[in-house]
Amino acid sequence: MKKLLELMSEQFEKAFSDCGYDKKYAKVTVSNRPDLCEYQCNGAMAAAKEYKKAPFIIAEEITAKLAGNDMFEMVEMVKPGFINIVISQSFLAAYAEEMINTEKLGFAHSENPKTIVIDYGGANVAKPLHVGHLRPAIIGESIKRIRRFVGDTVIGDVHLGDWGLQMGLIIEQLHSEQPELPYFDESYTDDFPSEPPFTIDDLEKIYPAASARAKEDAAFKERAHTATLKLQEGYAPYRALWKHILNVSVIDLKKNYEKLNVSFDLWKGESDAEVYIPDMIHNFIESGFAHESQGALIIDVEEENDTKTIPPCIIKKSDGASLYATSDLATIIQRTQDYHPDEIIYITDNRQEMHFTQIFRVARKAGLCPDTKLIFLGNGTMNGKDGRPFKTREGGVMRLEELIASICAAVYDKIMDNRTVSDDEAKKVSEIVGLAALKYGDLSNQASKDYMFDIERFASFEGNTGPYILYTIVRIKSILEKYEAAGNDLNGEDEHINTVQTDAEKALIMEAVRFNSMIEAAYSELAPHRVCAYVYDLSNEFNKFYHETSIMGETDKKRQAGFISLLKLIKRILETSIDLLGLSAPERM
Repeated sequence: MKKLLELMSEQFEKAFSDCGYDKKYAKVTVSNRPDLCEYQCNGAMAAAKEYKKAPFIIAEEITAKLAGNDMFEMVEMVKPGFINIVISQSFLAAYAEEMINTEKLGFAHSENPKTIVIDYGGANVAKPLHVGHLRPAIIGESIKRIRRFVGDTVIGDVHLGDWGLQMGLIIEQLHSEQPELPYFDESYTDDFPSEPPFTIDDLEKIYPAASARAKEDAAFKERAHTATLKLQEGYAPYRALWKHILNVSVIDLKKNYEKLNVSFDLWKGESDAEVYIPDMIHNFIESGFAHESQGALIIDVEEENDTKTIPPCIIKKSDGASLYATSDLATIIQRTQDYHPDEIIYITDNRQEMHFTQIFRVARKAGLCPDTKLIFLGNGTMNGKDGRPFKTREGGVMRLEELIASICAAVYDKIMDNRTVSDDEAKKVSEIVGLAALKYGDLSNQASKDYMFDIERFASFEGNTGPYILYTIVRIKSILEKYEAAGNDLNGEDEHINTVQTDAEKALIMEAVRFNSMIEAAYSELAPHRVCAYVYDLSNEFNKFYHETSIMGETDKKRQAGFISLLKLIKRILETSIDLLGLSAPERM
């Protein structure tokens, strides 16, 4: 189903061609003067120079050619040569009706679907998710859903941090605390235990203790480096211990990502790329890309037109240990071989931009993925009211589950203030609405920008918030339930969207038919905030329509059925859109 602007532009293209002008001048756009018209075409102004005619003469010819066209209520020339357009109410209603009767609200699948890998988790094993993990997780989840909606094959990869120094720190700390474990007994020859010697709660204490100790104890830190290297070289006891760390952590991470309504197709980590590293490094050396510098292996990536210094990419440290760059490059090889993606999208903190600049340049220089576009989408930070990255009252980094609990509690309090539902139902609803408050509050901001976390504003049922959007959907559900309870059939064959009769009705339908254009923008720009802006505008237009229209009090049954058909369309658009954001709506609020 073509977009409304495309259909209008086609009519103008025919008119321009029939009048002897190039159809390239026939583009129709949304009016920048909504007080005068809904759409406009300024092509006559540009065509005037080529055809050596006054622009108003060209515009008059075009408007005359379009006189009587059923698509338009008004096509008017305004000097010096603008064409103002108002779409006909009957055509608008028919277009909305067609949206109802198509699978994806009229959105056509991409003619050239892509295979995409999205790297958007980045959690480290043995560590709880904290507020810094929120943005890449929910932005990536939304982009995954938008791209799938358009028709791409999308593989979401959590890409766990499971292979760096934190592993060595945990192993050495465990060695200090439980030296009797068989993993630290060089004479042990039996199979290692199948059950881990720790719980997730233990791990969450072990890593901070080890990290703090490494800052004070140089010898301990050196032993941790050695343990990391031994793990990477395949030392069996440490590999067995590492598998325990990984298994215990992944169970906990899946539980916490599930609370965010975030899921991954792949639970691979840095370690999964390890088998590709030896050959990759050998090829770097043989081809002359890599060279030694102070004992380390590096690749120069700086280019002549750089406006700032781009440091060399370090592939291997002087002690032989791999780095994040090594693992990321090997992961590109792995993903290219396994999935042959058209694009790999990395979603992580803005502060990683230099790292990925280096990685992408090495990959391009070495031909690791010649047919794959590498994209870095950096996200800003979630800040407190002091403008700094969000912290607990004690000044520490807040765990993500604590953040979710706090905003759900705020929503629960607001629900109980109204006392319209039972306590048990309020708790269930607060979990749905609280998550929407948190995620919408984040996603409504452009991904690359920092934003301020304001629990009172995010949890509000008014304004540009998640609860407001969900309340709009619940309001529509309530009206539909009342209509059905009055003995009407919600799926009646005589339900059709009315020819528009009021300004509020037309404004609502005009907003609804922007759905396809919004999807295209959100897709091409990797921009969930486009979806948020759209559902807010659509909700506003619906609520204006609701307050100005007596839907259940309408005595003309045919007109009332038309209202219901329109409400079902708006509900479907809103529910489809919030699903793209990873949200859902309760039945009542």
